[in-house]
Amino acid sequence: MQATIQRDKLFWASCLALLVTSLSFGIRAGLLSQWGTDFNLTATQLGTIAATAFWGFPLAVIIGGMVVDIIGMKRLLVLAFVFHLIGILLTIFAGKFGDPFWSLFISTLFIGIANGTVEAACNPLVTALYPENKTTKLNHFHLWFPGGVFLGTLIVYLYNKAGIGGFGGFEPWQIQVATMLIPTVIYGYLFSKLKFPVTERVAAGVSTGEMYSSLLQPLFLFMIICMLGTAITELFTGQWIDVLLRNVTDNAILVLTLTTGVMVIGRGLAEPVVHRFSPQGVLLMSSILAALGLYMLGHTSGNMLFVGALVFGIGVCYFWPTMLGFIAENLPKTGAVGLNLMGGAGMFAVSLYMMFMGGHYDKLLTGKLPGGTSLAEYNAAAPGSDMANALNEAKKAAGPEILNATLVIPIILIVAFTGLVFYMRGRKKVQQLTPVGA
Repeated sequence: MQATIQRDKLFWASCLALLVTSLSFGIRAGLLSQWGTDFNLTATQLGTIAATAFWGFPLAVIIGGMVVDIIGMKRLLVLAFVFHLIGILLTIFAGKFGDPFWSLFISTLFIGIANGTVEAACNPLVTALYPENKTTKLNHFHLWFPGGVFLGTLIVYLYNKAGIGGFGGFEPWQIQVATMLIPTVIYGYLFSKLKFPVTERVAAGVSTGEMYSSLLQPLFLFMIICMLGTAITELFTGQWIDVLLRNVTDNAILVLTLTTGVMVIGRGLAEPVVHRFSPQGVLLMSSILAALGLYMLGHTSGNMLFVGALVFGIGVCYFWPTMLGFIAENLPKTGAVGLNLMGGAGMFAVSLYMMFMGGHYDKLLTGKLPGGTSLAEYNAAAPGSDMANALNEAKKAAGPEILNATLVIPIILIVAFTGLVFYMRGRKKVQQLTPVGA
C-alpha cells in the first residue's frame, strides 16, 4: 500500500457512502405506505417505484464494474455523489411538479444508479485495502447497509410518533428524506480529497482477458444463481415489510428496525464467525435461519412477529457481504467485474421479484374484497368506512401470504449451500493475488 494511501480514511468514507445508500432504502421502506395514501398509489405502482432502485442499481454496478479499472474508483464515487444529490432533491420535491408517480419513479432511479455506483467502486476498494482479510472487512463495510436502514426506519418511526409537523412548506416525509443530504455532502467532500489505490486485480497484473474468462467458471455461475435468492430473501422482505405487515401489527416498521439492528451487530462480529465456520458454512447457517425467520413472520402475530424478525435478521445479516467475500477469496481473478456482477444480479432479481409481487399483492387484495368495486376505490375510501375496513382485513390476510410464497427461496438455498459446503471440502485452497513486484 503506497504511503500516500490513507486506508482507514478511505474505508470510513466508503462506509458513509454506503450509509446514504441504506438510508434511502430505510426511509423509502417507511414511506411507501404513506406515499400510497397521499398520492393514491396502488401496490403495483408502489412496487414499481421501489423496484426502480433495484434495477437502477444493477445498471450502474455492472457498468461501473466494467469501467472502474479504466477510469478509477475516485471518479466513480464522484459520480455517485452527483447522482445521490440529484435523486434526493427530486424525491423531496416529488409531486410538486407533475405526476407524483413519475416524480418518485425518476428520483428513485437516480438514487438506485447512485447506490450501484457506490458498490461498483467500494467493493473492489475494500478488497484492495484489506487483501489479507476480505470477507471480514466486507462484512464490516456492509454493516452500514442495515445500519442505515435501521437509522432510516427509526427516523420515520420517531418523527411520526412525535407528531412533528412539516415546516417551511415541506411535509414531514420531505424533511425525513432531506436528512440524507448530510452524509451525502460529507462523503462527497472526503472522496474528493483522498488518494485511491488501483484495484487488486490491476495491482497483481491479471489481464483483462483473464478476468473475463474467469467469469465462466462453473463455481462463479453457481454463486451468481445463489445470489439471486439471497438478495431477494434479504432485500425484498426488508423493503416491503411495512406494507405487508402494517395491518397485522401497529408497529410494522419496527419489525424492519429490529431486523436491521440485529444485522448491524452480526456483521460487526463477523470476524470470529467467518473464521470459525468458513464463508460457505456461514451461508448455509444463514439460509436455515432466514427460512425459519420468514416462516415466523408469515405465520405469527403480536410479539412473536418481533421474535421472527430477530431470527430473520440473524439469518440474512451475512448473506450479501459473505457472498462477495466468497468470490473475492475463492475466485480472485474475476476482479471488480466479478464482485459487481454478483451485486448487479442480486439487485436485478429483487427488482423483477418486487414488481411481480406488487401485482400479485394487488390481485390477492382484489380476490379478498367484495366484487363490483375497483381496488382504487377501496384505496380512496374514507378511514373508518366499510370499504376501508374491508381493505384492511384483506391486507391483513394478503401480507403474510406474500411472505409465505417468498419462503420457498431460502429453502432452495439450504439445499444449494449444503452442496457448496461438501464441494469446497474437496477443493484445493486458492492462491491469493499478490501485487506485481511484491
